[in-house]
Amino acid sequence: MVKTIAIDGMGGDNAPGAVFKGLSQFHQFGFHSIIFGDSEILKEHVKLLPRGFSYEMRHADVIIRPDMDVISGLRFGKNSSMGLAIRAVESGEADAVVSSGNTGLYMALAKIILKTISGIDRPAIASVLPGADGQTVCLDLGANSECSVKNLVDFAIMGEALGKIIFQKKDVKLALLNIGTEDTKGSRLIKKTAEVLKKFFDNYVGFVEGTDICKGNIDVIVTDGFTGNVALKTIEGTAKFITSELKKSFSHSFISKLCAIFAMLLLKDFKKKMDPRRYNGAILLGLNGIVVKSHGNSDGIGFANAIRFTIDILRENIFDRIRDQLGKSEISRISEYCEDK
Repeated sequence: MVKTIAIDGMGGDNAPGAVFKGLSQFHQFGFHSIIFGDSEILKEHVKLLPRGFSYEMRHADVIIRPDMDVISGLRFGKNSSMGLAIRAVESGEADAVVSSGNTGLYMALAKIILKTISGIDRPAIASVLPGADGQTVCLDLGANSECSVKNLVDFAIMGEALGKIIFQKKDVKLALLNIGTEDTKGSRLIKKTAEVLKKFFDNYVGFVEGTDICKGNIDVIVTDGFTGNVALKTIEGTAKFITSELKKSFSHSFISKLCAIFAMLLLKDFKKKMDPRRYNGAILLGLNGIVVKSHGNSDGIGFANAIRFTIDILRENIFDRIRDQLGKSEISRISEYCEDK
């Protein structure tokens, strides 16, 4: 059965151009798109889509700007391109929604329209980050700048469920991001959360530092949205800096250019691995529907990878499997324990 993806055609710094350039990369189809936005503007980009691409456009009078505050956004948001795309998932017309728009408003609208899964207070942005020895599920990456012990423990429950599905493991290593690995380090919130994780999670391995994120030897790393987003942007910025400096170094002189020719294949693989656009796409866990966030500054390549991420989630039926995993967890008992912390 062909899946349908609702797309916020106006969300992000480079929309709608990046949206259509991303969709244009899908010459082999297998999904249907409903693209929401200003119909007159969207029509200008339809020519980018390959022949036979399955899509329809829906007009939206309201556009969520990247700098729009949450209060203003919520006032008009349900009728925006973003809000209408989310509502398509609520109605069952679409199987998933993808947007590069304002993260705070996207999360707020999705929570209002779709509601959270029973037992989960707040959704969290989760993504799979590459590492030297493997991949790591990290959450929250920006949905919740301030968290309670209950929120962080919820993230651990959802991250564990996602990790088991993605990595096809019965048990996954779970850790808490901190400023040090010693038990004495960290804020009161982090220490209290660690106490709960130790009590209820046999697979909890303790604290990890920022340098551990890209090692790839931990399956799931939990943090608050403020710290997670800073860490993610730092990793992306570092990757861009390294590739940019390498390019400058190899174009500095005739000899360096000659060296670059011999190292071309190696550099090509390195650049590809370091390109943050390859890992674009994060899921808002904890909602009654599949909600995928693409980076706000995504170009066509980045948005295409967010679509591929969404297709993989749909193919693996991850939403229903996460809900099943949550049903098997001790979420109510853990929640009661958290209230005493």
